This record gives sequence, structure tokens and C-alpha cells, in this order.
Amino acid sequence: MGKRIGIFILTAILSLSFAGSASKASSKGDLLSQNRIVTIAHRGASGYAPEHTMPSYQLAHKMKADYIELDLQMTKDGQLIAMHDETLDRTTNGSGAVKDHTLREIKQLDAGSWFNEAYHNQAKPEYKGLKVPTLDEILETFGKYANYYIETKSPNTYPGMEEKLIQTLKKHHLIGPHAKRGQVMIQSFSKDSLLKIRDLDPKLPTIQLLNAKSMQSVNDDTLTEIRSYAVGVGPDFNALNGKNVQDIRQHDLLLHPYTVNDKAEMTRLLTLGITGAFTNYADLFNEAKKEFKHTNR
Repeated sequence: MGKRIGIFILTAILSLSFAGSASKASSKGDLLSQNRIVTIAHRGASGYAPEHTMPSYQLAHKMKADYIELDLQMTKDGQLIAMHDETLDRTTNGSGAVKDHTLREIKQLDAGSWFNEAYHNQAKPEYKGLKVPTLDEILETFGKYANYYIETKSPNTYPGMEEKLIQTLKKHHLIGPHAKRGQVMIQSFSKDSLLKIRDLDPKLPTIQLLNAKSMQSVNDDTLTEIRSYAVGVGPDFNALNGKNVQDIRQHDLLLHPYTVNDKAEMTRLLTLGITGAFTNYADLFNEAKKEFKHTNR
């Protein structure tokens, strides 16, 4: 009972604190507009806090990121959790594949101490002992006061991942006839996973991720095909140049490169014509956007 009350209080506090910034964010217009540049907090504010933990998402929201980005893995007992790797080793004190552990087992792990050890300048005592959050817990905490950019990670490893994702989004009323356009984006390197999402909910916008090697073979036919099932692409920022940016934009695709953490690189990409970026430093990208708009108005 005490735990439930604690969660309720936390959710209430977060709702009140996010309501103001969220209403401002939503008043800026269409999240899927080609004329809007969105800040996507990569694994939360992961340059300042342990990735894919509640403090990381909370800080990203405080920094007024347009989206918090979530990578999904699925536990042995079929629960969706926020974690980048298929294994527990890098970001927890556990080891082995996520798919071989139950949620209860994963909830016993420390998902924050690794960050303090790796990044001494950003270390905080409260990061020690942080827990791996479930998708359900994240959506319960932030609700409609945040926008979500969700990746189906390694979907071939987790049969049924897309169905569970859609069920969870429906449960929290984040998709459906009354949902805000663009409040949830689904991204993946897997075209098959995105097509499955489209079959399950044709109105849910999808983003095709592209690594640097894939970008080398991107042409008019490729972009036309992507446009048939996705609203945009998320390429490795290192692969972008004036020509392919122009080609992508001419196909009416949103362009959200990953993962841009250097301010000079942010400015270069903004000048080329990106419509958003994944970054570990949402505050820095927001700064770069303001300076770019001021310079080019």
C-alpha cells in the first residue's frame, strides 16, 4: 500500500510540474511539420544521467526536449523495459541476455552506479541503485505530458513485441482517435517491424533508421519506398551531406539524424536542413536551434 501511495504522489508531482511546459510545447504546432525542428532526448538526458532511467527522462523533460527517446527490450516473462542493449552487462550490475531474465530479476539490479563510475563529472549519489523502468511505468509517470520516440530494438529476438507495444500505448490512451498527432513516434532499423506497426495502427507515424552503410546506397527508389510506410528517416549523422539531405527532404520525409552531441556539428546539420536530431544533450541542441533561428530569421 505504501509503495502504491508513493507512486501516486510521484505521478501527481510530475504531472503538475510537467503540465506547464507540456502545454507550451503542444502550443507550438504540429510535431510532424516539415517546418519544425524537434529535439529528441536520446535515452533521456543521457549526457547528464544514467540512460533509460527515470532521472534521465525527467531531466530531459525539464530541458524542454520535444521527445524522450526509449529503446525497448522484452523480458523472459514478456514485459517491455527501457534498455538499449540486449544484454544487462553494460548498464546494470547484472549479466546475460534480457530475454533470459524475468522482470522481477531485472528489477533487483542497479541501473545507475555504472554511470557514476564511468562519468565522474556527472556522478550523483542518488544515481546509485536506480531501477530499470518498464514502458508501462514510464507512460504511467509522464502520461500525456510528454512525447515519446520509441524504438523496437532487435524485434526478431522478441516475437510479439509490436503487439505488446500497441497494447500498452492503447492502455495509456496515447494512440487512437483522440491522441495528439505525433505524440508517439515508432522507430526501427527493421523495416518488417515498422510494417507490422503500420498494420496494427496505420495512423501511428514511423521512422526508418539507417546506419552509415545503408546511407551509401540510398537513392530515389529507396526514399520513395520508405515514404510508402514511414514519415521520416533517422540516419547516422556522419553520413549526411548537402546532396542526400536535399534528396530526403524532397521526398517529404522528416530527417532526424542520430546521435548529435557536438554543437558545431549541430549547427552544420541545421544549416543543411534537418528537421530534428537525437542528442544526449537536449539543452545544447535547444541552444543551437535558437542561435540558428536568430541567425537565419
